[in-house]
Amino acid sequence: MVSLHQLRCFAATLEHGSFTAAAAELGYAQPSVSEQVRLLEQHLGTALFHRAGRGVVPTEAAWALRPHAAAALAAVEEGVRAVGEVREVVSGTVRFGIFKIAHYYMGADLVADVLERHPGIRIELVGLNSADNLDRLRRGTLEAALAALPLDVEGLAAEVVMRDELVYVSAHPERLRVPVTPEVLARAPLALPDVSRREEDSTRQQLADAVRRAGYVLRPKAEVEDMETALELTARGLVDTVCWHGVMRRGREGVGWVSLDPPLHERFAIVHRPGVELSPATRVVVDLAIRRMRALDLALNG
Repeated sequence: MVSLHQLRCFAATLEHGSFTAAAAELGYAQPSVSEQVRLLEQHLGTALFHRAGRGVVPTEAAWALRPHAAAALAAVEEGVRAVGEVREVVSGTVRFGIFKIAHYYMGADLVADVLERHPGIRIELVGLNSADNLDRLRRGTLEAALAALPLDVEGLAAEVVMRDELVYVSAHPERLRVPVTPEVLARAPLALPDVSRREEDSTRQQLADAVRRAGYVLRPKAEVEDMETALELTARGLVDTVCWHGVMRRGREGVGWVSLDPPLHERFAIVHRPGVELSPATRVVVDLAIRRMRALDLALNG
């Protein structure tokens, strides 16, 4: 019979690429992890990994098992949380930091999760930009936040919970026939958001760095504060923009999208001050946010 212990060892090995790294993550001895994976392979009747030097290479069977293992482990965690919610009534006010486009991913859903499951919690979602929230965390005015990386998180603890691809968006199909290179990006009539924090914004940093490495300078034709304005201008055919696959997959009338070449991704992380125990109410909100973002990551990246 397949055990949860075997699935945890499998999932960690798949994520980290070796039995040694998986063992370090789980706090087990390396032989224990490799033995649990071997037992799982024996039960399934197929190899999940090919051994390669000090690491392992997943087989097709491993990738096929991944979403089911993740769902099984998540279901167990959900059961544990459900029992905990019955045992303990959590209350208090939580100020949780988010960035401006977080509502595309989970804004209303996260608040609904909190209100439905923990009516004793009062929640405030604050912040417009990841850089602002990191400043608030360092000053101690926030306990935890969801932030886009790469930003400087030195002195803070960050747990990556989702990865999303940056894509080129246009109302002109001829501009979407092939992935967009940094050279094309430098010449494109772009509208980009977050003008007030353009020096610190993670998306701006990645785009500017990619264009700079190709020998060009990123000069948007229009700079606005919010993504919705950039997308509306793009739908009118006046400019193009760069957005996130997770936003565009919902569908936007009048526009299409294509990947960048080379591809660019943003990682989203739960960030908090290290060594500081989160309050029970904040811990609840953080756990719900992690669950939402990991489910989105699975939908986006498989």
